[in-house]
Amino acid sequence: MIIQRVVLNSRPGKNGVPVAENFRLEQSTIADTVQAGQVRVKTLYLSVDPYMRCRMNEDTGSDYLQPWQLSEVADGGGIGVVEESKHPNLAKGDFVTSFTWPWQTVAILDGDSLQKLVPQLVNGRLSYFLGAAGITGLTALLGIREKGHVAAGANQTMVVSGAAGACGSLAGQIGRLEGCSRVVGIAGTDEKCSILVQEMGFDAAINYKKGDVAKQLRELCPGGVDVYFDNVGGDISDTVISQMNQNSHIILCGQISQYNKDVPYPPPLSPDTEKIQKERNITRERFLVLNYMDKHEASVLQLCQWIQEGKLKVRETVVEGLANIGAAFQSMMNGGNIGKQIVLISK
Repeated sequence: MIIQRVVLNSRPGKNGVPVAENFRLEQSTIADTVQAGQVRVKTLYLSVDPYMRCRMNEDTGSDYLQPWQLSEVADGGGIGVVEESKHPNLAKGDFVTSFTWPWQTVAILDGDSLQKLVPQLVNGRLSYFLGAAGITGLTALLGIREKGHVAAGANQTMVVSGAAGACGSLAGQIGRLEGCSRVVGIAGTDEKCSILVQEMGFDAAINYKKGDVAKQLRELCPGGVDVYFDNVGGDISDTVISQMNQNSHIILCGQISQYNKDVPYPPPLSPDTEKIQKERNITRERFLVLNYMDKHEASVLQLCQWIQEGKLKVRETVVEGLANIGAAFQSMMNGGNIGKQIVLISK
């Protein structure tokens, strides 16, 4: 069977900025027959995420991420529909997902590697299982619960950097649902800031490209910062940490400002910021959602319930066509998307 797939065409280099041309669309073939335990699936949606920048290097810098190989098919979160099955628990027409879905139009996969989906849990919006009801939502929810130490009634202020992105836009809302009394986002455009406040219920949002971020933060968080959901690192994080309270908490989710630099993960803080962290007893521990597999099922159900009740607003930036996945990745890394970046492969 003839298919289309996307392979890694070139590496941007450890300190380079990824571009669409780092990926290549090509024609390939897969077997015409499905073996026992396998299923043939048609790809419906693929997810592109910031962590994938690390996979473009020969050394990902992580013990749980494998690098993409040159001229080999890339992979990540994906959703598809079963077209043929020789797996006892999967049937034709079932919707399935995997964290290692190949970037191709049709694939033959091991049925045991797939998770069956129930579209009704997300009001029929299947792509949500790659975002708000998937690994992105789990990262936001479990990050807050495991590392944020949020307590209802404690009058805590949360700040979220990268707040208009896939994880940040959910984290701010979840912080409120979990008990934070004030939530402030940091994003890169006035449009994003407006969406955070008017649509997603943030109390305020700062455009870090305009004005004095430290001054705005002091005005919007007069009682200091108790919880910081950190998606970006770098100068913005230094500014937020300088205004954090004694015994406060950093949820170390991502460091997108550092992904194109040859630095260890998590990147070390500047000496001045590290001094503040130690003096104020601010926790800053690496958080990896895969370490909490035992809590995934219950957490997904919680996320789905909030979606069904309208308590969790979801934004997606959708690009159509496998040929455009490289451009979608480049746009996401440049901060061009709002919410989760999804590539629609087939309707």
